[in-house]
Parts: sequence; structure tokens; C-alpha cells
Amino acid sequence: MGAQTNAPLPDGLEIGGYRIVRRIASGGFSIVYLAEDARGEQFAIKEYLPSSLVKRKEGELVPAIEDKNIATFRNGLKCFFEEGRALAQIFHPNVVRVVNFFRANDTVYMVMAYERGRSLQELVLRNRGKGPKMGVLAERHVIAVFTQVMNGLREVHANRLLHLDLKPANIYLRLDGTPLLLDFGAARRALDADSPKLFPMYTPGFAAPELYRRNRQLGPWSDVYSLGASMFACMAGAPPQPADKRELEDKLPATLARLGESGAYSAPLVELVAWCLKLSPLERPQSVFALQRALRRIARESGPQPPDRSFGRWIDSLTARLPFRRREDRSGSLSLPG
Repeated sequence: MGAQTNAPLPDGLEIGGYRIVRRIASGGFSIVYLAEDARGEQFAIKEYLPSSLVKRKEGELVPAIEDKNIATFRNGLKCFFEEGRALAQIFHPNVVRVVNFFRANDTVYMVMAYERGRSLQELVLRNRGKGPKMGVLAERHVIAVFTQVMNGLREVHANRLLHLDLKPANIYLRLDGTPLLLDFGAARRALDADSPKLFPMYTPGFAAPELYRRNRQLGPWSDVYSLGASMFACMAGAPPQPADKRELEDKLPATLARLGESGAYSAPLVELVAWCLKLSPLERPQSVFALQRALRRIARESGPQPPDRSFGRWIDSLTARLPFRRREDRSGSLSLPG
């Protein structure tokens, strides 16, 4: 949905029993704040604020909505609220923990547990200058991260939810290296279905081809495509060719072949990524369980994986020289070269 153009809530504002400390992230769909409750415990609060539908100036709290956008805004608001309520039922170490949600300022706020760490995107950006023969993230670390990501995604799917915006920027790594799924895209997809002017709402390279078209059936296989694209980005340092471009001229098989020939990754892992990135949904793994089972076979064949603690230390060693930044102050993003 592009960049966030609305003014954030002011620091120090009391809202819903929390005090806003500062903004920590923003996008075209929402703004995320660091907040504290009365006991001083910290939380992340996500405010539903689609910038293409509402306007809020500095010093204002309630966004202004044009009459023509009210129905679309309310539909997205309903989906955002329902998504928060569904996520609040999920207790899993690899899924963001939603602890509360409330209405205020004519919109909805989702309160989440606040975690310290870095996004997987930051780690890839930090490490992708090693050269093609060395890969970006070592195979054992790709397996370690995504085995746990898949644990979380299986729980999400078991609760009849889809992520729909899975990418390295939405996989957060705690200080011990354990991954956490963030920023679900179901409410954004609901807006997409409601209003042509908000279409498309996907991240090129990471979105399955069925997300590019209206009325295409979405399912676990859609998130599986994004899993494959995220693994690819961790290996190649950039997303794969966008699905709509692949349907015109598919350059991905040649790119995967070069990745396999680099010697940085085993043939079974490259083949697994290629399986996830099939353009036809029917040719991909139909469930995360099937994909995870195949990944575990690769892990067994490649030898013992690093324990969580050593993986966390490895992440710290890669990012030790990076100053800690607020999450909205990223130095770059994963995008296609050129």
C-alpha cells in the first residue's frame, strides 16, 4: 500500500490503558508503537491506519475519512479486528503474541508482546556481500530458521488463518535467534477484495501468482510459495523474479541452477525451494507439514544442526557492528537488482 503518510500518535499519549513511548515502525497500512502499561511493561501496539483511505494531520487523533472510502475502511477495520481476535487464540513461540485489542480514535489497535531482536531481512542485508560461492546465510542456518518458521506457520494454518505477506522483513529474530512471524496480511487482502484502487497489496517476488489475480483460491500453498521465496532470498540475497513476470518469461529456473552450481547449497535444498516456487499451486507442497517433512530429511542428510544458543551467538556476531536502530529506520530492503 505504499508509504505511511499520516502523522503518528504523539509520544506520551495515554490510550486504552497504555502510554505511547514512540513510533517503532510504519507502513502504508498501519503504524506500530512501543507502549507501556501502568506497571511499566512494554508492548508493541499496531494501529489500523491505511494511508490510501484516511488522512491524519499532526496534532490530530481521529483520522479523516472521505465518504467514498468509508465502506472500504470499515471492511478492513472489521477484518483487522477479527484477525487480532483470532491471533489472540494462538500461543506459539514462533508466532507474534497478541495480548489485547481495543477501539479508539475511530479505529482499532492490536496490542502485541514486545520482542527485542532484528528482522531476518536485516540479517540478509548485513551478510549478502560475502560473494556467490559462499552464499548469503549458511545452509544449516537457513534450515534452522525455517524449520521453526514452519512450526509457527503450521499453527497459524491450524487456526484457519493465512499469513499472506510472508517475507524476511516479517520474520523477526529474537536475540537468541528464534524466529517470530509478524505482520499478517489477511486484513490487507480483505481491502484488496473490496476496492480496486487498493489493488495490488503484495510484495513483488514474495507473493504467489494467485495473489496477483482476483477471485483466485488462496490456501496454505500460497504461504508455501512465500516460504520458498524467503528461503531463496536468504540464499541469493534478493527475492526471486516476481510471479507475474515469470508468467511472461520465467528466468527463475536458470537462477536456481546457478545457485545450485555455486556450491554454497546442496542440490536437495535448491530443489526444495524450486518446489515451493512452482507457478501452479497444484504443483507446490499443499501443506506446510509436507514441506517441513522434506526439509527435515535434508537436515538429517546434511548433518547435525546448530543448537539455538550457538545460532543466537552467530546472529550476534554478524550484527555486532550494526548500531541498534528503530525498526522504521532500515538501511535498505530486499529488492531485485537494478
